[in-house]
Amino acid sequence: MNLDTFPRIRLFDAPTPIQRLERIEAALGLKGARLFAKRDDLMGLGGGGNKLRKLEFLLGAAIAQGCDTFVTTGARQSNHARLSAAAAARMGLAAELMLTDTVPREDEAYRHNGNQLLDALFGATVHHLPSGSNALAAARARAKELQAEGRKAYVVGAGGSSPVGALGYAACADEIRAQEAELGLRFETIIVANGSHGTHAGLVAGLAAAGDDPRRVLSFTVLAEVEEARNHTRALANDTLAALACDPLVDDDIRIDGSQRGEAYGIPTEAMLAAVRLMARAEGLLIDPVYSGKAFAGVLAGLAEGRFTGDVLFVMTGGTPGLYAYQPAFAA
Repeated sequence: MNLDTFPRIRLFDAPTPIQRLERIEAALGLKGARLFAKRDDLMGLGGGGNKLRKLEFLLGAAIAQGCDTFVTTGARQSNHARLSAAAAARMGLAAELMLTDTVPREDEAYRHNGNQLLDALFGATVHHLPSGSNALAAARARAKELQAEGRKAYVVGAGGSSPVGALGYAACADEIRAQEAELGLRFETIIVANGSHGTHAGLVAGLAAAGDDPRRVLSFTVLAEVEEARNHTRALANDTLAALACDPLVDDDIRIDGSQRGEAYGIPTEAMLAAVRLMARAEGLLIDPVYSGKAFAGVLAGLAEGRFTGDVLFVMTGGTPGLYAYQPAFAA
């Protein structure tokens, strides 16, 4: 896998650390498993988070194409939108965000705090769209308006989860493999949240490209139903492998669990609230309520039921500004 052929800018210091969560192991009384966290929340730019891995390649492509504006989409509290605004500011590009009211929350914290506050601080132009809007079509229409003004926009959809964006987590797969060699261990299961599919797709593409087992990756879907998430993740992983000139996946290489999705995307669950509190109170670490909170609830359930054994790696994807948008849920 040669990533040097793709335009890329550096937005954080790699590798992000891997640490053992020993106090949670003790709280769960684990006997046959050890739990580790890949700290992708520890990236200095824009509050940190996994989207910076994707943005290294997306903004790299935008700059290589001579673009002066980065246009992207997401929900009102999108972590990708917040980090797109921060990374664009860092690189001297304008950012325009097409944000839809995907989650049915009307409280003041959700509508104006968290990532919404930071989008404005980073100087992005924010366009609010009603629920059900085609945000990507709106982004492309805005790019045409900018072109008429003599500007050039790079457009990417929700989560930055294009084959270009997924290269960020193909690179992360190499990073994890190198850290395994350094630490003298091998993770039996690598667990992530699955929203716009790019993190899972990139990891399995990176492992497959390296001749490693892509089934080591397990994701918990927080957005789509399981079959839809599996189909989109497989398609994106194969598009990423094609970009890397590698063979496609076999049909059973994508493992997705739907047990933690709850009522819908962005809607809190009791298991998520308990998982966020345990991580905070046992390890002093923060995980977000929409993605990592639900995925970590799945980790805890799997460990308690004995479904995960050996060494388990949980990828902490950041998004902690979202906690401030969900204050009423934690106060209830």
